[in-house]
Amino acid sequence: MKFSRHCPEEVSVNLTPLIDVVFLLLIFFMVSTTFTKETQLEIDLPGANAGAQEKPVAHIEIQISAEGVYHLNGEPIADSSDMGLRAALEAVEEPAGDTPLVIAADAATPHQAVVTAMDVAGQLGYTRLSITTQELGK
Repeated sequence: MKFSRHCPEEVSVNLTPLIDVVFLLLIFFMVSTTFTKETQLEIDLPGANAGAQEKPVAHIEIQISAEGVYHLNGEPIADSSDMGLRAALEAVEEPAGDTPLVIAADAATPHQAVVTAMDVAGQLGYTRLSITTQELGK
Protein backbone atom coordinates (compact mmCIF):
# COMPACT_ATOMS: atom_id res chain seq x y z
CA MET A 1 0.00 0.00 0.00
CA LYS A 2 1.26 3.25 -1.04
CA PHE A 3 0.30 6.23 1.02
CA SER A 4 0.45 9.51 -0.63
CA ARG A 5 1.63 12.38 1.30
CA HIS A 6 -0.86 15.14 1.20
CA CYS A 7 0.71 18.51 1.75
CA PRO A 8 -1.65 21.00 3.31
CA GLU A 9 -2.25 24.06 1.19
CA GLU A 10 -1.02 27.34 2.50
CA VAL A 11 -3.92 29.37 3.84
CA SER A 12 -3.77 33.07 3.12
CA VAL A 13 -6.17 35.96 3.47
CA ASN A 14 -6.55 38.15 0.45
CA LEU A 15 -6.41 41.77 1.64
CA THR A 16 -7.35 43.39 -1.65
CA PRO A 17 -11.15 43.36 -1.10
CA LEU A 18 -10.65 44.66 2.43
CA ILE A 19 -8.56 47.59 1.18
CA ASP A 20 -11.18 48.31 -1.49
CA VAL A 21 -13.93 48.47 1.11
CA VAL A 22 -11.89 50.77 3.34
CA PHE A 23 -11.22 53.15 0.43
CA LEU A 24 -14.89 53.14 -0.53
CA LEU A 25 -15.88 54.01 3.05
CA LEU A 26 -13.26 56.76 3.13
CA ILE A 27 -14.56 58.25 -0.12
CA PHE A 28 -18.17 57.98 1.11
CA PHE A 29 -17.43 59.86 4.33
CA MET A 30 -15.37 62.50 2.52
CA VAL A 31 -18.18 63.18 0.06
CA SER A 32 -21.03 63.11 2.56
CA THR A 33 -19.36 65.30 5.21
CA THR A 34 -20.24 68.98 5.10
CA PHE A 35 -17.66 71.49 6.20
CA THR A 36 -19.03 74.77 7.49
CA LYS A 37 -16.99 77.84 8.06
CA GLU A 38 -18.33 79.70 11.04
CA THR A 39 -18.02 83.44 10.85
CA GLN A 40 -17.04 85.12 14.03
CA LEU A 41 -16.88 88.78 14.86
CA GLU A 42 -13.76 89.62 16.78
CA ILE A 43 -14.48 91.88 19.70
CA ASP A 44 -11.69 93.90 21.23
CA LEU A 45 -12.78 94.36 24.84
CA PRO A 46 -11.48 97.49 26.53
CA GLY A 47 -8.70 97.09 29.06
CA ALA A 48 -8.08 99.13 32.19
CA ASN A 49 -4.71 100.62 33.03
CA ALA A 50 -3.78 102.28 36.30
CA GLY A 51 -2.01 105.12 34.50
CA ALA A 52 -3.91 107.98 32.89
CA GLN A 53 -3.88 108.49 29.15
CA GLU A 54 -2.08 111.57 27.95
CA LYS A 55 -4.23 112.09 24.87
CA PRO A 56 -7.84 110.92 24.76
CA VAL A 57 -8.61 108.71 21.79
CA ALA A 58 -11.49 109.88 19.60
CA HIS A 59 -14.13 107.20 19.32
CA ILE A 60 -17.69 106.75 18.19
CA GLU A 61 -20.22 105.52 20.73
CA ILE A 62 -23.53 103.84 19.99
CA GLN A 63 -25.88 103.79 22.97
CA ILE A 64 -28.84 101.41 22.86
CA SER A 65 -31.72 101.90 25.30
CA ALA A 66 -33.74 99.11 26.90
CA GLU A 67 -36.39 99.61 24.20
CA GLY A 68 -33.83 99.20 21.39
CA VAL A 69 -33.59 102.92 20.47
CA TYR A 70 -30.19 103.94 19.08
CA HIS A 71 -28.21 107.06 20.03
CA LEU A 72 -24.99 108.00 18.22
CA ASN A 73 -22.54 109.97 20.37
CA GLY A 74 -25.43 111.05 22.62
CA GLU A 75 -27.68 112.24 19.79
CA PRO A 76 -30.85 110.22 19.13
CA ILE A 77 -31.21 108.61 15.71
CA ALA A 78 -34.58 109.43 14.15
CA ASP A 79 -34.97 106.05 12.44
CA SER A 80 -34.12 103.23 14.89
CA SER A 81 -33.65 100.62 12.19
CA ASP A 82 -30.52 99.20 10.62
CA MET A 83 -30.82 101.61 7.67
CA GLY A 84 -31.17 104.61 10.01
CA LEU A 85 -28.13 103.50 12.01
CA ARG A 86 -26.18 102.94 8.78
CA ALA A 87 -27.03 106.45 7.54
CA ALA A 88 -26.02 108.01 10.86
CA LEU A 89 -22.69 106.12 10.94
CA GLU A 90 -21.94 107.07 7.33
CA ALA A 91 -22.48 110.74 8.23
CA VAL A 92 -19.74 110.61 10.90
CA GLU A 93 -16.56 112.39 9.78
CA GLU A 94 -14.03 109.93 11.23
CA PRO A 95 -12.85 107.19 8.86
CA ALA A 96 -14.23 103.74 9.60
CA GLY A 97 -10.96 101.77 9.58
CA ASP A 98 -9.04 102.87 12.68
CA THR A 99 -11.72 104.71 14.63
CA PRO A 100 -12.78 102.74 17.71
CA LEU A 101 -16.50 102.01 17.91
CA VAL A 102 -17.98 101.49 21.37
CA ILE A 103 -21.39 99.89 21.88
CA ALA A 104 -23.05 100.71 25.21
CA ALA A 105 -26.27 98.75 25.59
CA ASP A 106 -28.66 98.56 28.51
CA ALA A 107 -28.79 95.17 30.24
CA ALA A 108 -32.43 94.78 29.18
CA THR A 109 -31.77 95.67 25.54
CA PRO A 110 -33.07 93.10 23.05
CA HIS A 111 -30.23 90.98 21.72
CA GLN A 112 -31.27 91.74 18.13
CA ALA A 113 -30.59 95.47 18.61
CA VAL A 114 -26.99 94.79 19.68
CA VAL A 115 -26.43 92.29 16.86
CA THR A 116 -27.83 94.80 14.34
CA ALA A 117 -25.44 97.50 15.59
CA MET A 118 -22.49 95.11 15.33
CA ASP A 119 -23.55 93.97 11.86
CA VAL A 120 -23.93 97.51 10.50
CA ALA A 121 -20.55 98.50 11.98
CA GLY A 122 -18.87 95.48 10.39
CA GLN A 123 -20.44 96.19 7.00
CA LEU A 124 -19.18 99.79 7.12
CA GLY A 125 -15.60 98.67 7.86
CA TYR A 126 -15.23 99.32 11.58
CA THR A 127 -12.61 96.89 12.84
CA ARG A 128 -11.99 98.21 16.35
CA LEU A 129 -15.22 97.30 18.11
CA SER A 130 -15.74 97.13 21.86
CA ILE A 131 -18.70 96.70 24.18
CA THR A 132 -18.91 98.55 27.48
CA THR A 133 -19.67 96.58 30.60
CA GLN A 134 -20.13 97.32 34.25
CA GLU A 135 -18.24 95.53 36.99
CA LEU A 136 -20.54 93.43 39.13
CA GLY A 137 -20.49 93.96 42.87
CA LYS A 138 -18.98 91.20 45.01
